[in-house]
Amino acid sequence: MSILVVQIPPRERLGADGGAAAARGGDFAYVLSPDGLAVGSSGRCAAALLPRADTVLALLADTDCSWLRATLPKAPAGKLRAALLGLLEESLLDDPELVHLALAPKATPGEPTWIAATHRPWLVAQLAQLEGAGHPVERVLPAAWPDATQPHGHFSTVPGDDPQAPLRLTWCDGDGVTALRLQGSMARQLLARWQEQGARWTASPAAAAEAERWLGAPVQLLSDEERALEAARSLWNLRQFDLAPQHRGMLALRDAWRQFRSPPWRPVRWGLVSLAAAQLLGMNLYAWKLHSGIEQRRLAMEQVLRASFPQVRAVLDAPLQMDRETQALRAAAGRPGEADVESLLSAAALAWPEGRPPLEGLRFEPGRLTLPAAGWSPAEIENFKAQLRPGGWVVEAAEGRLTLRPEGGA
Repeated sequence: MSILVVQIPPRERLGADGGAAAARGGDFAYVLSPDGLAVGSSGRCAAALLPRADTVLALLADTDCSWLRATLPKAPAGKLRAALLGLLEESLLDDPELVHLALAPKATPGEPTWIAATHRPWLVAQLAQLEGAGHPVERVLPAAWPDATQPHGHFSTVPGDDPQAPLRLTWCDGDGVTALRLQGSMARQLLARWQEQGARWTASPAAAAEAERWLGAPVQLLSDEERALEAARSLWNLRQFDLAPQHRGMLALRDAWRQFRSPPWRPVRWGLVSLAAAQLLGMNLYAWKLHSGIEQRRLAMEQVLRASFPQVRAVLDAPLQMDRETQALRAAAGRPGEADVESLLSAAALAWPEGRPPLEGLRFEPGRLTLPAAGWSPAEIENFKAQLRPGGWVVEAAEGRLTLRPEGGA
């Protein structure tokens, strides 16, 4: 599933209207990845010319997010933003209505958590520009975020057209995010404490040489495109509260599907495919075994038929043909069968109610004997049925008649 990460240009602080830069338009740097891991293509162009992708993410610059630490209030979802604004009012640099807040992933009410703050009108204008060009943004990502597990320092050039622009260091650890220019003494004063944490040091290719001279140690190259994909793989999403995208159910399903198709889930996908293949193979083997057993029984019945009745030349239905030949032998020997009138009359005579006169008439069809039962009480009919049932006979009563047949007969 392709992913497009669009770098939002840093916000201009000089104008009174935070969305003025977006209203004037401009180019966006982007990186397109086929799977969220490898860089497919990158470049810079207007919003209308950005490539299409299954998922579109927006990435904020290091300096466009402020980070606040607070205990998450236990408030209903609809009132949580207002509760946060009231809690952080004294810490905000802008009016509350101009600030957009977003909680850290997996934030728990009643527990301390990190809260990202950014300029709301500016962010709304940037998202509107992208979505107006046909690129619905699913998530808004910070380029750097507080990370207590792996402190990280990244060197990059200050955005602009000046090739001699000083470098900037973005430092992330459990205390928050700090963005400093290397000019001056503050970054140098903090360096000793940062180095004690065993940090990971990276730099963009343009800043790598100067970063190594300033740091006095090698740094790992991390291009802007690779850094954008690192942010895309994080759990952060600043599109919360009133900026949350619509159709959350569909987006949740799409996120789950995208996660399922991601490389970390490849073993799970292969496992499911293997399980389905094993089930299919097992079902086919079991069906083959059943078919083989049925075929063996059919051949055995044909052998019994040919051995018992050699005169039968063509075997079409062995059980039926064997029954017919057996009935023919019985008839030739003069012995009555279950479906003959003698057997039916004998069974009826054994269960005939006491005091009932002899039969005035009857009707016989192959396998069925119909007797008149006019005037019989329900108790007599039930007693007649009960006496014949253990012998394998079925009695049906209807319209003053009793029909006697062998169990299993038509």
